[in-house]
Amino acid sequence: MFKKIVLTLAMLLCVSSSAMAEKTIVFAVDATWPPMEFVNSDKQVVGYSIDYMTAAAKAAGFTPVFKNVAWDGIFAGLASGKYDAVCSSVSITEARQKVMDFSIPYFKVRQALIVAKDSPVKSLADLKGEKVGGQIGTTGYFAIKGAEGVEAKSYDEVGLAMEDLSVGRIAAVVCDDPVAANYAMDQYKETLKIATIIETGEVEYYGIAVNKGNTEVLDLLNKGIESVSKTDYVQEMQHKWIGQ
Repeated sequence: MFKKIVLTLAMLLCVSSSAMAEKTIVFAVDATWPPMEFVNSDKQVVGYSIDYMTAAAKAAGFTPVFKNVAWDGIFAGLASGKYDAVCSSVSITEARQKVMDFSIPYFKVRQALIVAKDSPVKSLADLKGEKVGGQIGTTGYFAIKGAEGVEAKSYDEVGLAMEDLSVGRIAAVVCDDPVAANYAMDQYKETLKIATIIETGEVEYYGIAVNKGNTEVLDLLNKGIESVSKTDYVQEMQHKWIGQ
């Protein structure tokens, strides 16, 4: 009888540990932000952030599921419980921290100004009276809105802004530097260039957003991110997705 009780307890503990290890975290991703998050030719959501969270999941013991969601409704979906977290190059800002919680940072980012290859523009100050594009609701778009005399033009996807810039409909685009590098040094390398990195005086980091008080998910994310940050895999991902 005693042996049977011990065996039963052992099985319950095993099931409990397995259940914890198999916890699924659903991430919302606006997969229009290469090389961080985007859809590849095989229709798979891939990128630096995806690799990072997949590695973090392995380290912390949870199963990641990535759900492609449009940026303009991504935070509303989080608030209504459609998914557990947002993994979509979300910069940690004071305004956002008032309505959601963030993981520890996993990527440092700056804002870059992209212009036509033959443009003499060196800064946002050179673009007074001109239209400058950015993805709506992003820190890049907020930087444009804060520039005196510059007309901010919003886009649902940063790629659409790049298309307009490449054919001369707007004078410049502002977005995160890894994304700027992807477009200006790869997809549109013949027509676009990075004019400058916009120095705001503040350090900007990406984090994973979760609903206020969701400590269960937040603790797992932080455990995974911290573990990955101490490995050489970070440099491998940097080289794979962003380059030197």
